[in-house]
Amino acid sequence: MPQQTTELRTASFADLNARTLHDLLKLRIDVFVVEQNCPYPELDGRDVEPGTRHVWLTDGGAPLAYLRILADPDGVARIGRVVVAPAARGGGHAGRLMTAALEVVGNRQCVLDAQSHLVAFYTRHGFTVSGPEYVEDGIPHTPMRREAIDG
Repeated sequence: MPQQTTELRTASFADLNARTLHDLLKLRIDVFVVEQNCPYPELDGRDVEPGTRHVWLTDGGAPLAYLRILADPDGVARIGRVVVAPAARGGGHAGRLMTAALEVVGNRQCVLDAQSHLVAFYTRHGFTVSGPEYVEDGIPHTPMRREAIDG
């Protein structure tokens, strides 16, 4: 059986080539808009901001998992659009991706809005619930925060 190899990548929008951008956006749309039936404007303008970092795992060039890190105006890092391709779920890719994202974030405070069924996953990565659950696009979400790390 051939060994599966994955590669971790990070880039700003300016550093993404057209094919990679297409593949990452297709993954996001396939999961968030089609699978989760959330017809919202997936392209919100934040992907192109200079402070945004795109983090993803590939296998043979195809994206397996993706997230983006936004630089909010208050200096807080915001992780969002966390997605794993359906065929790649259960392989530990989300955990590897989150670990890599937190390395990019460094010591800064970091926030995210977790789908509520994933709160325990984010808790394992140092996040705590920071507000009440709310419903967005028919899906329960929970705001979470990882405080800045001194040092």
